[in-house]
This record gives sequence, C-alpha cells and structure tokens, in this order.
Amino acid sequence: MAEVTPPPAPAPGSPPAAATAPGARVGDLRAGTRVVVRHRLPDGSARDALGDLVGADAATLRVATRRGEVVVARADVIAAKAVPPPPVRRGRPHTAIGVEDLERVMAEHWRPLERRDLGGWRLRAGGGFTGRANSALAVGDPGLDLPGALARVEAFYAERGLPALVAVPHPAPGLGEDLDVVALLAARGWAVRTPTLVMTVATDDLAGAAEVPLPPGARVVTSATPDEDWLARYRYLGSPGVPPAGRRILVSADEQVFVRVLDGEETVAIARGSLSPGWAGVTAVETVPAHRRRGLGRRLLAEVADWARSRGAASTYLQVSADNTGARALYGGAGFGVHHAYHYRVAPPS
Repeated sequence: MAEVTPPPAPAPGSPPAAATAPGARVGDLRAGTRVVVRHRLPDGSARDALGDLVGADAATLRVATRRGEVVVARADVIAAKAVPPPPVRRGRPHTAIGVEDLERVMAEHWRPLERRDLGGWRLRAGGGFTGRANSALAVGDPGLDLPGALARVEAFYAERGLPALVAVPHPAPGLGEDLDVVALLAARGWAVRTPTLVMTVATDDLAGAAEVPLPPGARVVTSATPDEDWLARYRYLGSPGVPPAGRRILVSADEQVFVRVLDGEETVAIARGSLSPGWAGVTAVETVPAHRRRGLGRRLLAEVADWARSRGAASTYLQVSADNTGARALYGGAGFGVHHAYHYRVAPPS
C-alpha cells in the first residue's frame, strides 16, 4: 500500500461548500449537478426530488425534475446528494452513460477558473493551462444558431487574450463528420487539434495495488494535493512546470489524489485521480522515460483504482491521445474500453 500524506487545509481559491440544511449535508452542490433531495411534505411524509439542481440560495433549492421544477425549503430537506447521470442504454454504468452526460461528468473533474454557460455549452477559461480548461465544450443546445454561438465563443476568448477553442465530442472513430457544428467549423477553417479517445471501465474490474507489485527499491506516496516533486514531473504539452492557474485547476474536483512512484528518493512516475458522484477520473499519468516498461503505469492505475473504490466510485474514465498507441495498449490491457472521442477545433488566425 502507498504511504499517505494527511490532507492539508483547503487550498486558497478552493470553491466554498454550499450552505448546509438542518439535518442534511447539502455539500458542494453546483447548479447543473444532478441531485436527489429528500424533503418533508406538509402532511409529514417525505418525497424525493430527482433532477438537475438549477438554483440554490440561503432558503431554497430548486430542482428541475421530470414532473417540472420543484422548490424545496432548506428547512424541509432531510438529505441531499449529487448522483450520476441516468443511463441512456442498457449496460453497466460505464458503458450505459451517454456521450454528452459523460462529457459533463469529466468537466467536473477538471474545472476551469472561469465558466460561462451558453445554453448547454460551457465556455471555460483557465489562464491557458490545458485545452480542457480553456475551451468551449460543445454539448447540447447553445440556445441560439450555430453561427451566433461561435461568435459568442470568439468574443469570450478574445476578451481573455486566449485562442478560440471548441471541444467537440463525437462517436469513435472519426472526427464527428456528421455533426452540424463540425461541418460549420471545418467550413470556417477551424483546424483540428488533439484527437482524443475517452475510455471507461468498471472500477471493480481494475487491478488493485496488491496485484501489481513494484520493482525492487520503488515505493508509492499519495497525497490530497500535489507537492513540488509531483509538480516537477508533470508535463503539459511536453513542458515542465505548472503555472499558478494550473495548480488551482489540479485541485478543482470534488476530491483528488496525487500519486508518486519513487525509485529511492527520485520521483519517477505520477498520476492524478479525481472524484465526482459515481465516477473516478485518471489524468496526468507520466513516467520518466528511463523507467518505462517496469510496470509503473499499471501500478499508478491500481493506486487510483483502490482510492476510487474506497470512495464508492463505480466507474472510472480516462482520456488518451488517439495516436498514443503505447498508452492505449496499457489502458486496454487494464480493462478500459473506448466510450467515445473528442477533438478540439481552433479558430484560424485573424
């Protein structure tokens, strides 16, 4: 098992927890989160409101359910928690979830510093650190025609001095050629960037740390926040070092774990695990080239899997570059299968 560093106090800039109703922990629920809220009725009985949380203030929670919007007084809340999205087809949760729902799940594991919703689309900015935190996630209806939506995207990123970038999820393989948004972006000269596969697995199907021994002399350390040794090994687009914006984004999920494999006193492999209701995510997997092919990647996955199981995450996802055949082989061998794909489109120079 890994050595565990106790979690420190919440980092500066961490999002505050929502107010707590009497007798129930509402927790850090955000608008757009799928929730179930058990609440008392005037006759003393109880009912569950299941749906998307569309608003919350000091007095009430507003939940958009299949029956319509339900307004619940916080004083009447018995229990409230976030829940995973509903399945769209038969199968285990990691395969039954829809593409758009899984994209929304993954977005909660890598939150930007700033978010503005455009209908169902999410415009995200994070100081330029990673495409995931600095792109418009094009899922759902933007609430206006596509040319108008793209104009809003371009204006949003121009105001922040960032390139206009759209993340387009679609079935695999291919580049979503049958999607209207892809056709419009291509016609306007938006270039393809970073085709990526999203892979999922049932967490219980992943090996645990006890099944993946370390090489002689190696050991594992985990912590709730990344230390300087972990950060020094992280490579974004091949460049070492994590800017201040990146440090905030790395701890933006509901909960996360940072895993380091040490050979002696040298950090030779790292990974990040993250958590949202029902789901764990694996990101930032890196191994020093001289230490590859020693089983360290499998051990990183196993450490995150044990952590995820201890927190009740039934499903696990990761994202891998479509042309990274070595990583795809590692993940496929661990049990992950392709769920869908996405790529970015970047606006042409003005």
